[in-house]
Amino acid sequence: MDISKIYRKDIKRGDLLIAEPFMEDAMFKRKVVLMCENSPEGSFGFILNTLSGFKINELIEDFPYFDAEVYVGGPVGEDTVHFLHRCGPIIDGTQKIRENIWWGGDFNSLKEEIRRGNIYPDDIRFFLGYSGWSAGQLEEEQDDQSWIVSSQYKDFFGDPEDLWKKVLTEMGSEFKIMANYPENPILN
Repeated sequence: MDISKIYRKDIKRGDLLIAEPFMEDAMFKRKVVLMCENSPEGSFGFILNTLSGFKINELIEDFPYFDAEVYVGGPVGEDTVHFLHRCGPIIDGTQKIRENIWWGGDFNSLKEEIRRGNIYPDDIRFFLGYSGWSAGQLEEEQDDQSWIVSSQYKDFFGDPEDLWKKVLTEMGSEFKIMANYPENPILN
């Protein structure tokens, strides 16, 4: 196993950060984060596999009826709502993260496209908060081998349950082995 490829530091927009199997941090334990930006000034992304227990209509009063779950994006700005989507430029002001994945855009444009029936719940993910790293912080976590980095994955807009395991398994060989590590080896 080539450790330098698993814990690479050249994290790009659209990459996934996959928590190493024995990460202790409760917020990120067995989590998958989609990176939206990584620069010398800092980095941010969204946890893809933690449901908040809310629907978007429960959080925003004037939002058109839309049966979409809200996820916990991370511990920063937990009073803010963000969204990733597969709708492309039909939403004004959106930013492309990678092929078929965009971040944000004008909220009024989003609501209008929902009202028109151009956006479906399977096309979008809403998040409370985000995951953020200050300058140099993510590099330090990489030095500690906290995150496995991958640009290989098919679709994370499906069921979030077992996403951590599914992403590692999809990566192949040694990662399949990691995907089956017990959460607590003492209980194994």
